Amino acid sequence: MNLERIPLSIPDLRGRESEYLTECVTDNWVSSAGPFVTEMENRMARLCGRGHAVATVNGTAALHLAMLAAGIGEGDHVIVPDWTFAASANAILHAGAIPVFVDVTEDTWTLDPELVAATIEVSQPVITAVMPVHVLGHPAEMDTLAAASGELPIIEDSAGAIGAYYKGQHVGRFGAVSAFSFNGNKTVTAGGGGMVLTDDEESALRIRHLSTQARTGADYTHDAIGFNYRMTNLNAAVGLAQLERLDEMVAIKRLIAARYDNAIAERDDVSAMPRAAWADSSCWLYSVRTASSEDAENLVKRMADARIEARVFWRSLSAQAAYAFVPSRLSGVSAALSGQVVSLPCSSSLTEHLQARVIDVLGDWRGSACERAT
Repeated sequence: MNLERIPLSIPDLRGRESEYLTECVTDNWVSSAGPFVTEMENRMARLCGRGHAVATVNGTAALHLAMLAAGIGEGDHVIVPDWTFAASANAILHAGAIPVFVDVTEDTWTLDPELVAATIEVSQPVITAVMPVHVLGHPAEMDTLAAASGELPIIEDSAGAIGAYYKGQHVGRFGAVSAFSFNGNKTVTAGGGGMVLTDDEESALRIRHLSTQARTGADYTHDAIGFNYRMTNLNAAVGLAQLERLDEMVAIKRLIAARYDNAIAERDDVSAMPRAAWADSSCWLYSVRTASSEDAENLVKRMADARIEARVFWRSLSAQAAYAFVPSRLSGVSAALSGQVVSLPCSSSLTEHLQARVIDVLGDWRGSACERAT
């Protein structure tokens, strides 16, 4: 029997995407200007309780502009989690600064506030900013991180966390500036795209200016080194249609997560990502922790044999050759997570019937911890 392939995380385009794209073509607004760009910016600003939002071509561009808006540049050092997507560190490097890898906590898999405080206290050269990352849709502990950071600006990497709340406030609300991604695997996608948010009008104007090649007036004069970082109206049309269904899609994601949680609740060879009481995770990419990297690889292979896509998640950045020059302060949590976390299918279009197939395969598979116990 030919089983339907179950993808890991795909766009859920059951809203007004086609209608809005047709409107773009009909009205001839297809490039980096147009009404959907403006409306998507306004909607994101309202969602996050921010004064200003600027749409960008992707999440990495959003993070890069966030760095520049926070005044980060050549010779600066910015704390970033050791366990995060490479774009977080790369954006710091694109700005001419140096990342400083700091470990995450066992409790949330997000940036460790105690290590942040210790790093700021002793670091030479001095730390100039802190970039927490909301991991897998779970917020970082922003109050404690703000206290640990003191007067330093916080650049909030909310790339995969749209729909998540920290103590009742939507992520992206905290710090000097924040950034989101609308990549194809995100809960809300624009096909590609990002967003920078801030409450500071001067910073917002600078972000918008730099994102359009720092052009002044109608002629070809420029007052800075700029970038071609603006989102197109086509992308914004898709993104706006997605944002209209945000609550619906996040509710489905949380239901999917609850089913997985229930399926592994009594197991000792696999566990769910921890969730703090003060957090409302958006459950972006449901992921489990296995007992070893070998277990993780075996689980992915078992899923693939059943035509189910699963994937080993992030690995410690400090352990990778590309970042061998980067200073770090580690506790071992990031190293322990590396290669052991596996993401399971969790698209908001995933049906209960198809998820049951995944859960059946997960139930038949047993990791080494279980094998040792028996």
